[in-house]
Amino acid sequence: MRFTDHHSLKSSAILFCLFVLALGMAGSSFAATNQQPPARGSAGYDTWLSNQVRHQLLMLPFYSVFDNLEYKVEGGKVTLLGQVRLPNVKSDAESAVKHIEGVESVDDQIQVLPASIVDDRIRRAEFRAIYSFPGLEMYALRSVPTIHIIVDNGHVTLEGSVARQSDKDVAGIRANAVPGTFSVTNNLHVDNS
Repeated sequence: MRFTDHHSLKSSAILFCLFVLALGMAGSSFAATNQQPPARGSAGYDTWLSNQVRHQLLMLPFYSVFDNLEYKVEGGKVTLLGQVRLPNVKSDAESAVKHIEGVESVDDQIQVLPASIVDDRIRRAEFRAIYSFPGLEMYALRSVPTIHIIVDNGHVTLEGSVARQSDKDVAGIRANAVPGTFSVTNNLHVDNS
């Protein structure tokens, strides 16, 4: 009986420590994203604003591996680009960016992909083909995987980034092997770091 009590107490202490650690990490993340912006026109302002836009887009609740969001920051104007499966991701992205301090206007050029049962089947097959391959599964470990699979009327585009040229090549080969795919465009960037 004492072993169970001691074990239970030890488990509670571990859970409490993990909770405190999570709060600390959330607090530091909150502080990093809500810091005071540099003065407009200063050297670091565009970088600060770009980081704020990136953060807001990554935090969208329905943003997934099957969406591709890109943006350009020019002064106080933000241009949103890319392709999404769901119309609400487009509107959520515009809304999130509009509320960033310093954003004066948003040009929303995000394309909403047509709804298609065939494209949905291809998306699932592409996901399995790419992320089940040894060496590529590590890219699926983030909340939003780094290899984005965009399917538009049977045409597949790979967007995002990978660590090595060989990973880019393998992802393209795996994507081309999925039945029903008309074409594959491999736009993956290779990180130099």
